[in-house]
Amino acid sequence: MNIKKNDNVLIVAGKDKGKKGRVRFVYPKKNRILVEGVNFIKMHSRARAQVRQAGIIEREAPIHISNAMLVCSRCNQPVRVGFRRLDDGRRVRICRSCSEVID
Repeated sequence: MNIKKNDNVLIVAGKDKGKKGRVRFVYPKKNRILVEGVNFIKMHSRARAQVRQAGIIEREAPIHISNAMLVCSRCNQPVRVGFRRLDDGRRVRICRSCSEVID
């Protein structure tokens, strides 16, 4: 996967197009990510003892990874991600526009 936890991403498709946020969780088996402040849904919840309040709760839901692009810290723009092997053998992500190492 090109996007990892704590990356800054820009949403490029869907109802939240144009919003930026930080990735909180990554679900690689489902190809989905959970981004802060993006894709809020309303859930109806029943009161459970005195643990939580009953009513309508808004919370974030995962979005598909293809709807988000990584924001390069140097370019400060959404970029495609490439991979490169360093001299010590590590495989790192690079920005396709400025060739900066992201990891």
